Amino acid sequence: MTLQGKNVICLLDDEFEDLELWYPVYRVREEGATVLFAGPEKGRTHIGKYGVPAKADLSFDEVDSAAIDGLLVPGGWAPDKLRRYPKVLELVKEMDAARKPIGQICHAGWVLISAKILQGRNVTSTPGIRDDMENAGATWIDEAVVVDGHLISSRRPPDLPPYGKAFVDALRGQ
Repeated sequence: MTLQGKNVICLLDDEFEDLELWYPVYRVREEGATVLFAGPEKGRTHIGKYGVPAKADLSFDEVDSAAIDGLLVPGGWAPDKLRRYPKVLELVKEMDAARKPIGQICHAGWVLISAKILQGRNVTSTPGIRDDMENAGATWIDEAVVVDGHLISSRRPPDLPPYGKAFVDALRGQ
C-alpha cells in the first residue's frame, strides 16, 4: 500500500482496449491509490473493445489537475475520441507542466500528440502510430516501456506488467 493517499484519473471513452484500461487501474489500486474514471459525462458507462464496461466517476470538466497525482490514458480506439475534447488536452498539458506522471499505452499517444507535449521526448507506442509520434517531435523507441521523466509509455498488452510497475514507481517517486 505504498501509494496510500495518491489520486489518479483514468480517462475514459468508448472502445478503450479493455486490458490497457483495467490492468494499470488494478495495479495502482493494489498499491493503495484511489483511481477514478473521467469521461465526457459523469455516470455514463463506456464499453471496451471486448465488451468490458467502465463507468465515469467524473466528467472531464470536474477534474482538477491540482488535486490529482497521476493520469492514465488507455489505448484502443478511445484515444481518437479523447483527443477531441479540449478539457482532456488541457488536463494533459497541466499534468505535463506540473511534471506529474502520465501513463499512456498503445494508441494513447494520440492524446499526447494532440496536446502537443511530445517535442523532444522519448516514447513508445503501438508501431502503428510510430510515424505520428515522430511527426509530433518525439523519438520513438521500440521497447516494452519507455520512461522519459514523468512520461511513461508502453506498446501493447503483452507489455502491461513492466508498464504497470513503471507507472507505480513514477507515482512513488513523486
